[in-house]
Amino acid sequence: MKNLIYALCVLIACYTKAQTGEFKIISKPIDYSQERIRLSLEYLKSHYNIVQSSPAISPKIIVLHYTAGGTVETNYKYFNKTHLESARNVLKKQSTLNVSSQFIVDRDGTIYQLMEPNMFARHTIGLNYCAIGIENIGSKSQPLTEKQVSANAQLVRYLTKKYNIEYLIGHSEYGAFRGSKLWKETDPNYFTAKEDPGKDFMKKVRLLVTDLHLKDKP
Repeated sequence: MKNLIYALCVLIACYTKAQTGEFKIISKPIDYSQERIRLSLEYLKSHYNIVQSSPAISPKIIVLHYTAGGTVETNYKYFNKTHLESARNVLKKQSTLNVSSQFIVDRDGTIYQLMEPNMFARHTIGLNYCAIGIENIGSKSQPLTEKQVSANAQLVRYLTKKYNIEYLIGHSEYGAFRGSKLWKETDPNYFTAKEDPGKDFMKKVRLLVTDLHLKDKP
């Protein structure tokens, strides 16, 4: 009952924001250079056997993440680099393409768009070719906020209207797709366990978008 009341309150708040035009996405593009394009096309070919001339994707999945620390600015600077840092050996063995996401949400609920939602970003093994990533500023020791819950729900609604989205998952849940038709990773050993953005956060976001009937597994 408590969860239902919470959901109704947030839904009313979301509706009010939409009516007043308060919901907005701030453009903060990272450098999608020719080198990033080249590496993205390389990644699509080597990891998914997808050969194409543009790093465009057809989004089917939205994956929610947390950044494990930092601010919007520090994470933006990190994602803006085309090449992965040397310290991330496991990922670098697969590709030198840096990780990134299409969106990042600050702790006050402000949404920033780092690239077009239908452009390739490296954020979820096995699914990047069809997944939109939403990073949230926070960590296990710095739990995500209620404003981020609301912002993520609004963003999911926006993206579901724009694209043929079928699934909404947390990064920790992506392993459920291994062995499914959607999983295209060519290296069976390339997999890392994740715990972001947290079960509580996913439960709250899903409660606000229940009517969209998005699936959490294949």
